[in-house]
Amino acid sequence: MDDSRTRIVIYYAIWTTICAAVAGVVIALIHTWFFSYHPGRSAFMETLFGGIVTALAIAAGQGAVALATGSILSRLGRTLHFTLLLGLLIGLFDFVMYFVQMALPATELGWIPDLIILVGVTAAITAAGSRHAGAGAGAAAGAGTGAGAGA
Repeated sequence: MDDSRTRIVIYYAIWTTICAAVAGVVIALIHTWFFSYHPGRSAFMETLFGGIVTALAIAAGQGAVALATGSILSRLGRTLHFTLLLGLLIGLFDFVMYFVQMALPATELGWIPDLIILVGVTAAITAAGSRHAGAGAGAAAGAGTGAGAGA
């Protein structure tokens, strides 16, 4: 049962990283094409590459937060449910936050507050998707995540 919960947490952290990365890359593309000035092709590529690298680094951090939060919850006897939707919700939050800050620069708080917000929201969404693992909940929790399919 513990092995099943651990697998769910690991898959969830990977999925969260993918969703956050996709949101960040899409915003980097939108920012580079519509909101930034680039006098030449090399400046265009530099802006795009810098945005994608930053987005991937932040997504990796969010995946680590999801993994840490999920493992703490697992040790407390809680199982993550609806992991597919939780990852999508984190990606959606990232996209909306990045887009609002890009479209309305006055809402940009700076790196430290932004990262604190992303860490807090990722941990809160992860915790909100956990339920106390009762008797027989381990098999049901794996459904939909591939943790017990075909075993």
